[in-house]
Amino acid sequence: MKKNDWKDRLGVMYSTNPEFQYSTEGGTEEDTLPKEKQLLRISLDRRNRGGKAVTLIAGFRGTAGDLAALGKYLRIKCGAGGSAKEGEIIVQGDLRTKALEILREEGYTKSRIV
Repeated sequence: MKKNDWKDRLGVMYSTNPEFQYSTEGGTEEDTLPKEKQLLRISLDRRNRGGKAVTLIAGFRGTAGDLAALGKYLRIKCGAGGSAKEGEIIVQGDLRTKALEILREEGYTKSRIV
């Protein structure tokens, strides 16, 4: 990728100064908390899902990559589909107790069913 890509400058005024460098503020992700300090809440959710039940795991504090990895691990262990985004992991079906067991085996000791 170029150093001065036009997509990074969207919403920035034009400058006639040839020495001017556009600065884009990138959001920094917070570091992932250790497993034993993660306070994960497991719940059942049916809202806006066409009547289908999903297991919702919320409260993950860390990078998007670590969230995606944990979500993938849970989906594989539970044998279900789902997604991981915006600090939440969604696993299709009512798998609250199974998800809690898997998380506790992995070291997430403060996890609980709400």
